[in-house]
This record gives sequence, structure tokens and C-alpha cells, in this order.
Amino acid sequence: MQNKVEAYYREEHAQNRPVLTSAEDVDVLIDSLLTTPPYHNLAELHSLTRTLLPSGFPDHELLVGVDKDLQVGVLEFMDADGNAVTVGSLKRGDGIPYFCVGNATDFPDGSEISIDLIRQAVKEFLASGGQRPTCIEWQEPESW
Repeated sequence: MQNKVEAYYREEHAQNRPVLTSAEDVDVLIDSLLTTPPYHNLAELHSLTRTLLPSGFPDHELLVGVDKDLQVGVLEFMDADGNAVTVGSLKRGDGIPYFCVGNATDFPDGSEISIDLIRQAVKEFLASGGQRPTCIEWQEPESW
């Protein structure tokens, strides 16, 4: 069975979400986020390989954000075990906003990593069937 990931990062995806099935699809997603306006630089990803909750909703989520000016990005993974955000070295203050269809999500200072690592982690998420990527370091987000 081929692993598949559903993405949401534009208004038109509300009814027809793109499905990623390859490393090339991941690159297309990241490249698209890098070329869109700043208020569309965050995507919600859900693996179609994992089972749904009894409510019909996914049991997990991977948020993928990119900043085209700084050439960095951020990831947040959520599942029944809790939330985790990437550990990065860039320091620019708490409450760093990324936007999915114009809706802001703030990330903590020190959570941004290189675009290359973002690509690698999202490709691992796809290949693993929606598991939290292990190629990067994670931290529990604190209240910021």
C-alpha cells in the first residue's frame, strides 16, 4: 500500500485537498509555500495511512511552515502522545506567526530550522505512514 498525505494550505483545498504520494510531491508543496504570500505559509498535513478517530477526524496532525525571506521553517506534530515542535537555533522572539489560509499559529522562539530539514522531515512523515519524523530534534512547546 502506498502512503498518502493530505494537505490543506489554500482556501480552495477546503473541499478538494491535494494528496502527496512521493518525495517530489513534498518538494512541490514546500516550493508552493515558499512562493505564496506570507499569510499562506503554513500547511496542515494528515496521513491517510493512519486510522481515524471514532469521530471521523485524524488522530494526528503535522503543521509545516516556511519563511521564504529567512529560508527557515517550523514543524509541529500532534497526536495522542502530545504536541511537539522543532528545535532550532534561530532566535527572534516568542510568538513567531505562520499562517494557514490567513489564520495565524504562533511558534516559540528557537523552533525554526532550515528548509532542507523541513523537506527531509516531511518526506519521512510521508514514508513512515504519518509517524513523527525522527530526523530532527523535537521539544514540548511551553506556554509562550
